[in-house]
Amino acid sequence: MDTALTRLVGIRHPVVQTGMGWVAGPRLVSAAANAGALGILASATMTPDRLRQAIREVRSRTDAPFGVNLRADAADAGERVSIMLEEGVRVASFALAPSPELIARLKAADVVVIPSVGARRHAEKVAAWGADAVIVQGAEGGGHTGEVATTVLLPQVVDAVDIPVVAAGGFFDGRGLVAALSYGAAGVAMGTRFLLTSDSTVPDAVKRRYLAATVRDVTVTRAVDGLPHRMLRTDLVDSLERSGRSRRLLHAVRRAAGFRALSGLTWRQMLRDGLAMKHGKDLTWSQVLLAANTPMLLRSAMVDGRTDLGVMASGQVAGVIDDLPSCAELVARIMKEADETLQVLRAAR
Repeated sequence: MDTALTRLVGIRHPVVQTGMGWVAGPRLVSAAANAGALGILASATMTPDRLRQAIREVRSRTDAPFGVNLRADAADAGERVSIMLEEGVRVASFALAPSPELIARLKAADVVVIPSVGARRHAEKVAAWGADAVIVQGAEGGGHTGEVATTVLLPQVVDAVDIPVVAAGGFFDGRGLVAALSYGAAGVAMGTRFLLTSDSTVPDAVKRRYLAATVRDVTVTRAVDGLPHRMLRTDLVDSLERSGRSRRLLHAVRRAAGFRALSGLTWRQMLRDGLAMKHGKDLTWSQVLLAANTPMLLRSAMVDGRTDLGVMASGQVAGVIDDLPSCAELVARIMKEADETLQVLRAAR
Protein backbone atom coordinates (compact mmCIF):
# COMPACT_ATOMS: atom_id res chain seq x y z
CA MET A 1 0.00 0.00 0.00
CA ASP A 2 1.55 3.25 -1.15
CA THR A 3 1.03 6.33 1.04
CA ALA A 4 2.91 9.50 1.92
CA LEU A 5 4.32 7.65 4.97
CA THR A 6 5.65 4.66 3.04
CA ARG A 7 7.30 6.98 0.52
CA LEU A 8 8.78 9.20 3.21
CA VAL A 9 10.55 6.47 5.19
CA GLY A 10 10.83 3.69 2.62
CA ILE A 11 8.67 1.03 4.27
CA ARG A 12 6.34 -1.45 2.54
CA HIS A 13 3.26 -0.92 4.69
CA PRO A 14 1.83 2.22 6.38
CA VAL A 15 2.19 0.82 9.88
CA VAL A 16 4.41 2.09 12.73
CA GLN A 17 5.48 0.16 15.83
CA THR A 18 5.84 2.82 18.51
CA GLY A 19 8.86 3.36 20.77
CA MET A 20 7.63 1.91 24.06
CA GLY A 21 10.09 2.10 26.96
CA TRP A 22 11.43 -1.32 28.10
CA VAL A 23 9.39 -2.94 25.29
CA ALA A 24 10.64 -1.65 21.93
CA GLY A 25 14.07 -3.26 21.99
CA PRO A 26 16.15 -4.66 19.12
CA ARG A 27 14.18 -7.90 18.76
CA LEU A 28 10.77 -6.28 18.43
CA VAL A 29 12.02 -3.39 16.30
CA SER A 30 13.84 -5.64 13.83
CA ALA A 31 10.85 -8.00 13.62
CA ALA A 32 8.51 -5.09 12.86
CA ALA A 33 10.94 -3.72 10.28
CA ASN A 34 11.32 -7.11 8.59
CA ALA A 35 7.52 -7.33 8.44
CA GLY A 36 7.45 -4.13 6.38
CA ALA A 37 6.41 -1.74 9.16
CA LEU A 38 8.47 1.08 10.68
CA GLY A 39 10.02 -0.22 13.89
CA ILE A 40 10.93 2.44 16.46
CA LEU A 41 13.61 1.74 19.07
CA ALA A 42 12.89 3.21 22.51
CA SER A 43 16.00 4.96 23.82
CA ALA A 44 14.87 6.86 26.91
CA THR A 45 15.42 3.87 29.21
CA MET A 46 18.86 3.09 27.74
CA THR A 47 22.27 4.53 28.54
CA PRO A 48 23.96 6.17 25.55
CA ASP A 49 26.33 3.20 25.24
CA ARG A 50 23.43 0.77 25.32
CA LEU A 51 21.64 2.84 22.68
CA ARG A 52 24.59 2.49 20.33
CA GLN A 53 24.70 -1.26 20.95
CA ALA A 54 20.95 -1.56 20.39
CA ILE A 55 21.10 0.32 17.08
CA ARG A 56 23.87 -1.98 15.89
CA GLU A 57 21.90 -5.04 17.00
CA VAL A 58 18.84 -3.92 15.03
CA ARG A 59 21.08 -3.29 12.04
CA SER A 60 22.48 -6.82 12.31
CA ARG A 61 18.94 -8.24 12.22
CA THR A 62 17.41 -6.23 9.37
CA ASP A 63 18.24 -4.23 6.27
CA ALA A 64 14.89 -2.43 6.46
CA PRO A 65 14.45 1.17 7.67
CA PHE A 66 13.89 1.76 11.39
CA GLY A 67 13.89 4.70 13.76
CA VAL A 68 14.87 5.75 17.26
CA ASN A 69 12.58 7.47 19.74
CA LEU A 70 14.13 10.24 21.83
CA ARG A 71 13.10 12.45 24.72
CA ALA A 72 13.52 15.92 23.30
CA ASP A 73 13.72 17.45 26.78
CA ALA A 74 16.36 15.04 28.12
CA ALA A 75 19.63 16.55 29.29
CA ASP A 76 21.61 14.24 27.00
CA ALA A 77 19.36 14.55 23.93
CA GLY A 78 22.21 16.08 21.92
CA GLU A 79 24.51 13.17 22.71
CA ARG A 80 21.87 10.68 21.68
CA VAL A 81 21.30 12.49 18.40
CA SER A 82 25.04 12.31 17.76
CA ILE A 83 24.94 8.54 18.28
CA MET A 84 22.02 8.24 15.84
CA LEU A 85 23.86 10.23 13.21
CA GLU A 86 27.10 8.30 13.69
CA GLU A 87 25.22 4.99 13.36
CA GLY A 88 23.27 6.05 10.29
CA VAL A 89 19.73 5.95 11.71
CA ARG A 90 17.39 7.58 9.19
CA VAL A 91 14.27 8.26 11.30
CA ALA A 92 13.95 10.14 14.62
CA SER A 93 10.71 10.11 16.57
CA PHE A 94 9.93 12.12 19.67
CA ALA A 95 7.42 11.74 22.48
CA LEU A 96 7.60 15.50 23.06
CA ALA A 97 8.10 18.25 20.53
CA PRO A 98 11.80 18.71 19.67
CA SER A 99 13.19 22.23 19.48
CA PRO A 100 13.59 23.98 16.11
CA GLU A 101 17.36 23.68 16.55
CA LEU A 102 17.19 19.93 17.10
CA ILE A 103 14.92 19.48 14.09
CA ALA A 104 17.29 21.55 11.96
CA ARG A 105 20.29 19.49 13.05
CA LEU A 106 18.56 16.23 12.16
CA LYS A 107 17.23 17.47 8.84
CA ALA A 108 20.68 18.78 7.89
CA ALA A 109 21.81 15.15 8.17
CA ASP A 110 18.84 13.94 6.06
CA VAL A 111 17.12 12.30 9.04
CA VAL A 112 13.33 12.10 8.86
CA VAL A 113 11.83 13.82 11.93
CA ILE A 114 8.48 12.51 13.24
CA PRO A 115 7.30 13.97 16.57
CA SER A 116 4.29 12.61 18.44
CA VAL A 117 1.61 15.09 19.53
CA GLY A 118 -1.70 15.07 21.31
CA ALA A 119 -3.16 18.38 20.17
CA ARG A 120 -3.69 20.26 16.93
CA ARG A 121 -1.68 23.29 18.06
CA HIS A 122 1.32 21.07 18.78
CA ALA A 123 1.11 19.56 15.30
CA GLU A 124 0.97 23.03 13.77
CA LYS A 125 4.01 24.09 15.80
CA VAL A 126 6.29 21.20 14.83
CA ALA A 127 5.16 21.38 11.21
CA ALA A 128 6.15 25.05 11.12
CA TRP A 129 9.53 24.11 12.61
CA GLY A 130 10.23 21.65 9.81
CA ALA A 131 9.04 18.23 11.03
CA ASP A 132 8.61 15.80 8.14
CA ALA A 133 5.54 14.02 9.55
CA VAL A 134 3.65 13.81 12.81
CA ILE A 135 2.12 11.01 14.87
CA VAL A 136 -1.11 12.16 16.50
CA GLN A 137 -2.31 10.12 19.49
CA GLY A 138 -5.86 10.26 20.67
CA ALA A 139 -7.09 9.53 24.19
CA GLU A 140 -7.46 5.80 23.49
CA GLY A 141 -3.68 5.41 23.33
CA GLY A 142 -1.58 3.90 26.09
CA GLY A 143 0.86 5.67 28.39
CA HIS A 144 0.66 9.42 28.83
CA THR A 145 -2.38 10.56 26.93
CA GLY A 146 -4.79 13.43 26.40
CA GLU A 147 -8.54 13.79 26.59
CA VAL A 148 -9.59 14.06 22.93
CA ALA A 149 -10.60 10.86 21.11
CA THR A 150 -8.69 9.88 17.99
CA THR A 151 -11.78 10.23 15.79
CA VAL A 152 -12.07 13.90 16.82
CA LEU A 153 -8.37 14.79 17.03
CA LEU A 154 -7.18 13.11 13.83
CA PRO A 155 -9.30 15.06 11.31
CA GLN A 156 -8.43 18.29 13.12
CA VAL A 157 -4.72 17.66 12.63
CA VAL A 158 -5.09 16.41 9.05
CA ASP A 159 -6.89 19.64 8.16
CA ALA A 160 -4.33 21.80 9.99
CA VAL A 161 -0.98 20.63 8.56
CA ASP A 162 0.45 19.83 5.15
CA ILE A 163 2.79 17.02 6.26
CA PRO A 164 1.91 13.31 6.54
CA VAL A 165 -0.13 12.49 9.63
CA VAL A 166 0.08 9.07 11.30
CA ALA A 167 -2.88 8.11 13.49
CA ALA A 168 -2.35 6.51 16.91
CA GLY A 169 -4.69 5.51 19.70
CA GLY A 170 -7.20 2.71 19.22
CA PHE A 171 -5.69 0.88 16.23
CA PHE A 172 -5.10 -2.86 16.04
CA ASP A 173 -6.40 -4.20 12.72
CA GLY A 174 -6.92 -3.55 9.02
CA ARG A 175 -10.32 -1.95 9.48
CA GLY A 176 -8.72 0.69 11.68
CA LEU A 177 -6.06 1.35 9.06
CA VAL A 178 -8.73 1.97 6.42
CA ALA A 179 -10.63 4.23 8.82
CA ALA A 180 -7.49 6.27 9.48
CA LEU A 181 -6.79 6.56 5.76
CA SER A 182 -10.36 7.74 5.18
CA TYR A 183 -9.73 10.61 7.59
CA GLY A 184 -6.68 11.59 5.55
CA ALA A 185 -3.96 9.90 7.61
CA ALA A 186 -0.96 8.36 5.89
CA GLY A 187 -0.82 5.35 8.21
CA VAL A 188 -1.33 4.11 11.74
CA ALA A 189 0.96 3.71 14.74
CA MET A 190 0.38 0.94 17.27
CA GLY A 191 1.94 0.23 20.65
CA THR A 192 -0.16 -2.26 22.61
CA ARG A 193 -0.83 -4.39 19.51
CA PHE A 194 2.94 -4.82 18.91
CA LEU A 195 3.58 -5.37 22.61
CA LEU A 196 1.22 -8.32 22.36
CA THR A 197 3.19 -10.28 19.76
CA SER A 198 5.43 -13.30 20.05
CA ASP A 199 8.39 -11.08 19.08
CA SER A 200 7.89 -8.85 22.11
CA THR A 201 10.27 -9.57 25.01
CA VAL A 202 7.63 -8.69 27.62
CA PRO A 203 7.35 -11.66 30.05
CA ASP A 204 4.62 -14.18 29.29
CA ALA A 205 2.90 -13.61 32.64
CA VAL A 206 2.52 -9.93 31.80
CA LYS A 207 1.19 -10.70 28.33
CA ARG A 208 -1.41 -12.98 29.91
CA ARG A 209 -2.61 -10.08 32.07
CA TYR A 210 -3.07 -7.95 28.97
CA LEU A 211 -4.90 -10.69 27.08
CA ALA A 212 -7.25 -11.26 30.02
CA ALA A 213 -8.15 -7.57 30.24
CA THR A 214 -11.48 -6.21 29.12
CA VAL A 215 -12.02 -2.68 27.87
CA ARG A 216 -13.19 -1.76 31.37
CA ASP A 217 -9.90 -2.96 32.84
CA VAL A 218 -7.97 -0.15 31.09
CA THR A 219 -8.03 3.08 33.05
CA VAL A 220 -6.50 6.56 33.18
CA THR A 221 -4.87 7.58 36.45
CA ARG A 222 -2.73 10.42 37.78
CA ALA A 223 -1.60 8.45 40.81
CA VAL A 224 1.59 7.14 39.22
CA ASP A 225 3.31 10.35 38.14
CA GLY A 226 0.82 13.19 38.42
CA LEU A 227 0.00 13.13 34.68
CA PRO A 228 -2.88 11.34 32.91
CA HIS A 229 -1.50 7.87 32.24
CA ARG A 230 -3.51 5.10 30.57
CA MET A 231 -2.73 1.62 31.93
CA LEU A 232 -4.25 -1.63 33.11
CA ARG A 233 -6.08 -1.31 36.40
CA THR A 234 -4.31 -3.49 38.97
CA ASP A 235 -4.12 -3.80 42.75
CA LEU A 236 -1.00 -1.62 42.63
CA VAL A 237 -2.81 1.15 40.78
CA ASP A 238 -5.66 0.96 43.29
CA SER A 239 -3.12 1.12 46.12
CA LEU A 240 -1.36 4.15 44.65
CA GLU A 241 -4.67 5.94 44.24
CA ARG A 242 -5.48 5.29 47.89
CA SER A 243 -2.01 6.17 49.21
CA GLY A 244 -1.19 9.51 50.76
CA ARG A 245 1.24 11.88 49.09
CA SER A 246 4.07 11.24 51.53
CA ARG A 247 3.98 7.47 50.97
CA ARG A 248 3.96 7.87 47.18
CA LEU A 249 6.88 10.28 47.35
CA LEU A 250 8.92 7.88 49.48
CA HIS A 251 8.48 5.13 46.87
CA ALA A 252 9.22 7.64 44.11
CA VAL A 253 12.55 8.66 45.63
CA ARG A 254 13.65 5.04 45.96
CA ARG A 255 12.69 4.14 42.41
CA ALA A 256 14.14 7.34 40.97
CA ALA A 257 17.47 6.35 42.52
CA GLY A 258 17.18 2.97 40.84
CA PHE A 259 16.45 4.57 37.48
CA ARG A 260 19.47 6.85 37.90
CA ALA A 261 21.69 3.81 38.32
CA LEU A 262 20.22 2.03 35.28
CA SER A 263 20.14 5.04 32.96
CA GLY A 264 23.57 6.40 33.81
CA LEU A 265 22.11 9.86 34.48
CA THR A 266 23.47 12.02 37.28
CA TRP A 267 21.17 13.60 39.84
CA ARG A 268 21.95 16.96 38.16
CA GLN A 269 20.77 15.61 34.79
CA MET A 270 17.63 14.15 36.34
CA LEU A 271 16.92 17.52 37.95
CA ARG A 272 17.34 19.23 34.58
CA ASP A 273 14.96 16.70 33.01
CA GLY A 274 12.50 17.41 35.82
CA LEU A 275 12.73 21.13 35.14
CA ALA A 276 12.07 20.50 31.45
CA MET A 277 9.09 18.31 32.31
CA LYS A 278 7.69 20.96 34.65
CA HIS A 279 8.09 23.72 32.07
CA GLY A 280 4.79 24.58 30.45
CA LYS A 281 2.80 22.20 32.63
CA ASP A 282 0.87 22.76 35.81
CA LEU A 283 2.98 20.33 37.83
CA THR A 284 4.04 20.58 41.43
CA TRP A 285 7.54 19.51 42.44
CA SER A 286 5.93 16.50 44.08
CA GLN A 287 4.51 15.49 40.71
CA VAL A 288 7.88 15.99 39.02
CA LEU A 289 9.44 13.63 41.55
CA LEU A 290 6.67 11.11 41.01
CA ALA A 291 7.39 11.28 37.28
CA ALA A 292 10.93 10.04 37.92
CA ASN A 293 9.30 6.98 39.48
CA THR A 294 7.51 5.90 36.30
CA PRO A 295 10.36 4.22 34.38
CA MET A 296 11.08 1.88 37.28
CA LEU A 297 7.43 0.98 37.77
CA LEU A 298 7.20 0.15 34.07
CA ARG A 299 10.44 -1.84 34.21
CA SER A 300 9.15 -3.96 37.10
CA ALA A 301 6.36 -5.26 34.87
CA MET A 302 7.80 -5.10 31.35
CA VAL A 303 11.23 -6.53 32.19
CA ASP A 304 10.97 -8.28 35.55
CA GLY A 305 7.46 -9.63 35.09
CA ARG A 306 6.30 -8.30 38.46
CA THR A 307 2.70 -7.35 37.80
CA ASP A 308 2.30 -6.86 41.54
CA LEU A 309 5.07 -4.24 41.72
CA GLY A 310 4.91 -2.61 38.29
CA VAL A 311 2.48 -0.73 36.10
CA MET A 312 1.38 -1.80 32.64
CA ALA A 313 0.84 1.06 30.22
CA SER A 314 -1.92 0.09 27.82
CA GLY A 315 -4.13 1.38 25.08
CA GLN A 316 -7.83 0.64 25.28
CA VAL A 317 -7.37 -1.89 22.48
CA ALA A 318 -5.95 -4.36 25.02
CA GLY A 319 -9.56 -5.18 25.78
CA VAL A 320 -10.17 -6.48 22.25
CA ILE A 321 -6.86 -8.30 21.63
CA ASP A 322 -6.81 -12.03 22.29
CA ASP A 323 -3.76 -13.48 20.53
CA LEU A 324 0.03 -13.23 20.19
CA PRO A 325 0.96 -13.36 16.51
CA SER A 326 4.46 -12.70 15.25
CA CYS A 327 5.08 -9.24 13.82
CA ALA A 328 5.16 -10.76 10.34
CA GLU A 329 1.80 -12.47 10.90
CA LEU A 330 0.29 -9.34 12.44
CA VAL A 331 1.30 -6.93 9.68
CA ALA A 332 0.30 -9.39 6.94
CA ARG A 333 -3.09 -9.83 8.60
CA ILE A 334 -3.62 -6.09 8.95
CA MET A 335 -2.86 -5.50 5.29
CA LYS A 336 -5.10 -8.41 4.21
CA GLU A 337 -7.97 -7.05 6.34
CA ALA A 338 -7.42 -3.56 4.94
CA ASP A 339 -7.57 -4.87 1.39
CA GLU A 340 -10.72 -6.88 2.09
CA THR A 341 -12.36 -3.87 3.75
CA LEU A 342 -11.56 -1.66 0.77
CA GLN A 343 -13.00 -4.26 -1.60
CA VAL A 344 -16.24 -4.37 0.38
CA LEU A 345 -16.48 -0.56 0.34
CA ARG A 346 -15.88 -0.43 -3.40
CA ALA A 347 -18.52 -3.09 -4.01
CA ALA A 348 -21.05 -1.14 -1.94
CA ARG A 349 -20.76 2.01 -4.04
